[in-house]
Amino acid sequence: MLNQNFNEKVVMKSALIKSVSSPCKGVERILLERNEDTECAISTTVVEFKPNSYFDEHAHDFGEELFVIEGIFSDENGDYPAGSYLRNPHGSTHSPYSKNGCKLLVKLRQFNKLDTKKTFINTNNQSWLPGLVSGLEVMPLHNFEYENTALVKWKPNVEFSLHQHYGGEEIFVLEGTFCDEYGKYPKHTWIRSPHMSKHKPFTLDEGALIFVKTGHLLNK
Repeated sequence: MLNQNFNEKVVMKSALIKSVSSPCKGVERILLERNEDTECAISTTVVEFKPNSYFDEHAHDFGEELFVIEGIFSDENGDYPAGSYLRNPHGSTHSPYSKNGCKLLVKLRQFNKLDTKKTFINTNNQSWLPGLVSGLEVMPLHNFEYENTALVKWKPNVEFSLHQHYGGEEIFVLEGTFCDEYGKYPKHTWIRSPHMSKHKPFTLDEGALIFVKTGHLLNK
C-alpha cells in the first residue's frame, strides 16, 4: 500500500521517483498512491507509453480519469493530444496505445458508480474563466456531487487568501512552480491535502498551471 493515510498531506515529486514496469511491454508507471499490489488497485499514477506500446482491451471498474501531460494518447475512439482530459465511466472498455509515446496522469477505480458521464475535453480549445483573484484563470472540467475538477492558471507572483478545503484537495503541477506556506512544488509534483486542510497558495516569477480536484476525499 502507498499513501493510504488520507488524514495526512502527501507530496510526491514524480520526476524524482523511479518508474516501475506494467504488465504491458513499453508501458511504465510512477506510483503516487495505490491501495494494493494488483491490477485491481485503486491508484493514482503517472503512466508513460513508449512509442508503439499498447494495453490490451480492458474494462474500468469504478472508472478511469486521465489527463494527457505529453505526447498523443490513443484508443479505438480517437487520438488525444497533450492537454486532453478524459473520463471513462464504470464498466467502460477500451484498447489504449500510443504511436509516438505519451505521458499521462491516471486515476483508477475512484468514480461514484452513479457518475456515468463519458467525457473528453481538449483543453487547448477551451475558454478560460476569471478566477477569484486577479491573475488567476479557471477551466472547469468536471463536477459531480462534492467532486470538482479543473485547470487553474496562475500568473507570476499571485497570492491567494488562506482557505480551507472541505472534502480535501488534490493537485498535479503541469507547468511552473506552485507554492504555499509549506513548500514549493515544481512541475509534475503531486499534492494531496486532507479534508478541512488549510493553506495560503502563491506563485513566484514563473507562475504555474495546475490540475486540481476538490471535495472527492470526503469519505476517505
